[in-house]
Amino acid sequence: MTDLNSYSMQHREFVQTTIIRMNTISFQLKGMMITILAAFLAIYATNPKIILIVIPIPIVTTFWFFDAYYLQLERKFRGIYNDICNLTPEKDIKTKKLFEMNPKLYTGGNYNYWKVLFKSSITPFYIIINLSLVVSYFILNAN
Repeated sequence: MTDLNSYSMQHREFVQTTIIRMNTISFQLKGMMITILAAFLAIYATNPKIILIVIPIPIVTTFWFFDAYYLQLERKFRGIYNDICNLTPEKDIKTKKLFEMNPKLYTGGNYNYWKVLFKSSITPFYIIINLSLVVSYFILNAN
């Protein structure tokens, strides 16, 4: 029984490491997006061409999609973690085997990509940036 518990602990550590990795990637994506946006705005400050305000909009949106993807993966691995914490033969859970880490088993509900894409933890961040760019475009284009 002790071996099963140590294997179960090791399995949880593997999943926790994966969750941390997904979280880190999501954080790094935000940092890269802000850096790219700052570069475009710095170039605009030295060379005011209106296209430099428009180009970042699809870039920010692309980073939003990537961020949602990694947040979705993180949620799926959290589901795996929760299931392996309750890994007993009598429970009806998706992760049935020790060391199984199959995120494809976790679909719908909180694991749905579109639900994650519009989650309140990431949507305002990207919407505010894109709206700021659109408003800036119209203000600067009016002059």
